[in-house]
Amino acid sequence: MSVQNRREDRSLAFSRREIRDLGAAWIVLSIAFTIFVGRPAPLANHPGWAVQLLLVCLLSVGVAFMLHELAHKVTAVHFGQLAEFRADYNMLGLAVLGSLAGFIFAAPGAVHHVGRITNRENGLIALAGPVANLALVAVFLPLLVFEGIVWRIGAFGVFVNAFLAAFNLLPFGPLDGRTVYEWHPAVFAGAFVASVGLVAGVLLTIGFPI
Repeated sequence: MSVQNRREDRSLAFSRREIRDLGAAWIVLSIAFTIFVGRPAPLANHPGWAVQLLLVCLLSVGVAFMLHELAHKVTAVHFGQLAEFRADYNMLGLAVLGSLAGFIFAAPGAVHHVGRITNRENGLIALAGPVANLALVAVFLPLLVFEGIVWRIGAFGVFVNAFLAAFNLLPFGPLDGRTVYEWHPAVFAGAFVASVGLVAGVLLTIGFPI
């Protein structure tokens, strides 16, 4: 079967399970970051602040995660793959427990794709997620000219997306960087250096937005 035919056989669709998993990962991950940033006692004592911080995390951390995974899916489908996101509920639970203990470790799930594919296509699918995060930095950056909650959404969005791009491009284990490196070391090097440089620039200009 040709590549063209494979592309025609696939369409961008979402099963009920996938929608449920995406929604659960978005909400639980945002709650975990809210607890980690705000800390349990202050959040319990200031419910208005808790709601505001949850909104910030939903629109920054949640969007960063969601569009990272959707970029993988869209690219995989473009290359004729069957692709669906699957949440890891054990890791989501660990994220919440960790946030209560004062640390955050987020591995909410992944897009799984199947079908005949070339090494280049697989590399581009892996690269799509970090590239989406790098693009989102530019989307959130203009929000920094405002004040209050809009600034906080922008600052969280810039920091989290820059960090996610750099972290996922590490060339180890199941991270995107390993797949990109195995496909094209030069492309990997360029993307990784750019993402790490961006993280450094964010830290020097706005610092940790927490």
